[in-house]
Amino acid sequence: MEEKIGKILLCREEIQKRVAELGEEITRDYKGKNLLVVAILKGAVPFMADLIREIKTPLKYDFMAVSSYGASTHSSGVVRIMKDLERSVEDVHILIVEDIIDTGLTLKYLKENLVARNPLSIKVATLLDKPDRRKADVVPEYNGFTIPDEFVVGYGLDFDEQYRNLPYVGILKPEAYLSEG
Repeated sequence: MEEKIGKILLCREEIQKRVAELGEEITRDYKGKNLLVVAILKGAVPFMADLIREIKTPLKYDFMAVSSYGASTHSSGVVRIMKDLERSVEDVHILIVEDIIDTGLTLKYLKENLVARNPLSIKVATLLDKPDRRKADVVPEYNGFTIPDEFVVGYGLDFDEQYRNLPYVGILKPEAYLSEG
């Protein structure tokens, strides 16, 4: 599996340091507020698990699963909710936790969907932001790293459900996905 990684973009230590910093920011911003962390399955799970341990204020968390990629390296632009929240978000502050913001189409759809449910606020924390590919006007309030337009895997990010378990973020060699069509 690791032989298909062309380059390590972010090592485990860099990720851990930045996640701790984000946790401090979020702790300050949400102190005394009713916070619900909403992780977007499956990619955001490692980031969310590490992030909530760094947030030093009471919180609850839940999960949503949305799909716009399938077994492709590019977003299809069609967003489907595969798993919805198990609780009401009315009168809570929502922090959406994403692994990566690429085109922004999925996040835009998700935010619009959640706004209709009457939360007090919605903010976004993302591990990775890829603004060069943005098609929707979305900007995360909490951004781990801004990265170039490369296909990345690891630390929750996948290609065709593989590589999520790598402890770093790496650039996948093109031959690993170009042969897939």
